[in-house]
Amino acid sequence: MYVLGIESSCDETAAAIVTERKEILSNVIYSQIDEHEAFGGVVPELAARAHLEKIDLVVAKALGNAHLDISEITAVAGACGPGLIGGLIVGATFAKTVAMAMGIPFIAVNHIEAHALSVRLTEDVRFPYLLLLASGGHCQLCVVHGVDRFDVLGKTIDDSVGEAFDKVAKLLGLGYPGGPALEKEAANGNDRAFALPSPLCRGKSCDFSFSGLKTAVLAASGKCKSAQDRADLCASFQKTAAGILGHKTKQAINLCRSKNIPLTTLIAAGGVAANGIVRKELRNVCSSSELHFSAPPAQFCTDNGAMIAWLGVEKLRDDQTYSLNFAPRPRWPLGE
Repeated sequence: MYVLGIESSCDETAAAIVTERKEILSNVIYSQIDEHEAFGGVVPELAARAHLEKIDLVVAKALGNAHLDISEITAVAGACGPGLIGGLIVGATFAKTVAMAMGIPFIAVNHIEAHALSVRLTEDVRFPYLLLLASGGHCQLCVVHGVDRFDVLGKTIDDSVGEAFDKVAKLLGLGYPGGPALEKEAANGNDRAFALPSPLCRGKSCDFSFSGLKTAVLAASGKCKSAQDRADLCASFQKTAAGILGHKTKQAINLCRSKNIPLTTLIAAGGVAANGIVRKELRNVCSSSELHFSAPPAQFCTDNGAMIAWLGVEKLRDDQTYSLNFAPRPRWPLGE
């Protein structure tokens, strides 16, 4: 079984070919960082145009790297949401066209669910497991019971954690993309230099809030008089954000145990899951809670075609295929 996965939900045009034996035959990503860097963030119209310009080249390279002809592909999976609608239309239309031309199944993939199940491509992780999804557009905790089966325990009520990283980085003049730049800057800082708040961390709620933390960094930035001060503020922000994620994850573990949900594993997915301090915090939570911690390799935490193709494999095993009339959607909650 050879499944072609196409991803175009934001600012990466990606294609990959994956087998049911978890072989990643190719994984090609065209990043649009250069197109958006001057604007300090993703410009939807520019993103859609870049997808349109590059998608045929990216797919052709994925086929070439896998040493396969398009006629050998078993099915094609395309990210159909959530995300920027212009980019989604480009990728989904391309995937549907391949499926129609070759007479093979089309699988509409929820981009967030692909992140949620991506760890099963690289590890033998069994359901159910607790998932912390932390990315530029999403932040939520849920129990993953199976393909299309999610129990959402908590989600952000304002900014996602990845958005907070990016906006703090922009505020402090660290460039784009912000998350990796902030982590690099924080490596030279004192994470105790600034006392920052941890919003919504009283009580037992599993919901997140990061807008107050972001505002506190804005206020504290006025006290930065040197490069070292900036590094200290980055380190303090990063430690606080990781602490919030850890605290909420602990709340979710306690909630699952009160409901007698048989968890053995915590999975972290999404771009923020690649952050070293966040991973360290989550490992500590798992150690104290006697859970196994795992996360996809860093290259699979950010958007990629391999996770789309793998969810295509998972759905194809369950005989889930989709009509070519399936419409891309900018919002697509897990489990819907």
